[in-house]
Amino acid sequence: MKRCVIVGGAPISEYDRIAGMLRPDDYVIYCDCGLAHMDKLDAKPDLIIGDFDSHPVPDTDVETITLPVAKDDTYTVFAASEALRRGFEEFLIVGAVGGRFDHSLANASLLLMLHRAGAKAVLADDFSDMEILGSRPLKISEKYKYFSLTCIFGAVSGVNIQGARFPLTDGRIEPDYQYAVSNEVLPGQTATVSVKNGEVLLIKDYR
Repeated sequence: MKRCVIVGGAPISEYDRIAGMLRPDDYVIYCDCGLAHMDKLDAKPDLIIGDFDSHPVPDTDVETITLPVAKDDTYTVFAASEALRRGFEEFLIVGAVGGRFDHSLANASLLLMLHRAGAKAVLADDFSDMEILGSRPLKISEKYKYFSLTCIFGAVSGVNIQGARFPLTDGRIEPDYQYAVSNEVLPGQTATVSVKNGEVLLIKDYR
């Protein structure tokens, strides 16, 4: 099945990097002022979602869902929920980190919602790719300059890191002590990270 790409309205500077991650057959959802990124990403919308308080209502025949200004779900949460309802199982979220910190943190948490729904999801910004590390081990290539395991969803235990400058065996990370930050993949190797209990935000930085 196609991958769903959700485009939010947070700042994007590295358009070439983000546009290079897109696939010709992606199903693209633009969220409200995320439409400002459309031309530079060179990706036409399949669905537009918003209350259009920060962007004009688009004059287009593309399917559009208009939300009320007063609502519980953010644009990106609504978009992800709608995409799950339509059967998508793989997601790329862009234009969702940067600018307002509250929105950035909420969008990082959106990865957890998708993970628990059984979907594979990556959130990409100008510097990094982010995803949820749960019970399934993940590989990290040396193309990333740094990687961090950020514990923002509750304590995790049984943390293992191999093939990295700072290895870890059966570790525990809690939200009030973040020590698994700015690790590095060893030259010529691929790092492996895993946890036995809990879920952690894996952030892989390009620079």
